[in-house]
Amino acid sequence: MLTNSCKKDNDNTPSDIVTDIDGNIYHTVTIGTQVWMVENLNVTHYRNGDPITNVTENAQWFILTTEAYCDYSGYGRIYNSYAVQDSRNIAPTGWHVPSDTEWTILSDYLINNGYGYEGSGHDLAKSLAATSGWDTFSDAGATGNDQASNNSTGFTALPGGGRFTSGFLYDAGRSAYWLSSTDASATSTWSRGIDYNGSALGRGYYDKDDGLSVRCLKD
Repeated sequence: MLTNSCKKDNDNTPSDIVTDIDGNIYHTVTIGTQVWMVENLNVTHYRNGDPITNVTENAQWFILTTEAYCDYSGYGRIYNSYAVQDSRNIAPTGWHVPSDTEWTILSDYLINNGYGYEGSGHDLAKSLAATSGWDTFSDAGATGNDQASNNSTGFTALPGGGRFTSGFLYDAGRSAYWLSSTDASATSTWSRGIDYNGSALGRGYYDKDDGLSVRCLKD
C-alpha cells in the first residue's frame, strides 16, 4: 500500500490555471516550495508568437540540429532540446522549463517528506504518476501496478513516450520523460523519467535531437 505520512505539508490539489500563447489551459500544483504545471506542455508557438517547427518525418528528425516539436500520444507535445533552449522561450509568461537543479529540488523534497513507496526511500514514481493511462505491471511499487494508489503529489504524470535519435516514436503508455533546460554536454541535456515497470524517478541525459515531454515550473 502506498503511504505518505508527511504529505500534509504539501498543497497537492490542482488549483490555478495558466494559458499558453495557443490558448491551451494548464492546471497547477504546489509541491514543497515549487509550483508545477499538472499537464505536459502542448504549445506550438514561442512566447513571441513565432511557430515552433513541426517535424513529422523520421528521417528529418534524425538529422536535426535545430528546434522542433511533434505530436505523438495525446499527453502533450514532444520537443527537442533546441526548442527548450531557444531564446524565444517555449514556456508561458511567468513560467520556465526547469533546470536539472530544480528537478533535484523536487525529488529531494519528495524523498525527505515520505513520498517514496510505502512512505520512505527514493522510489518516487507512484507518487508522481497519474492514476490511469499506464500499461499494467504486476510488481509491487511499479508505476503500472495498482494505479489507483498513484499520484499522491498531484503531479499527474502520464506516459507520453519520446522520439529518439532514430526519429521513431517510442514508449507511449509505458514511460514519461521530461527535458530539463540544463546541458549535460555540448550535445546532450539532463532529463528525468519514470516507467510503468519501475519505481524510481530516474535522472539521465539524452541527445539534443531527442524529443521528450516538457513540464513547466513557475518563475
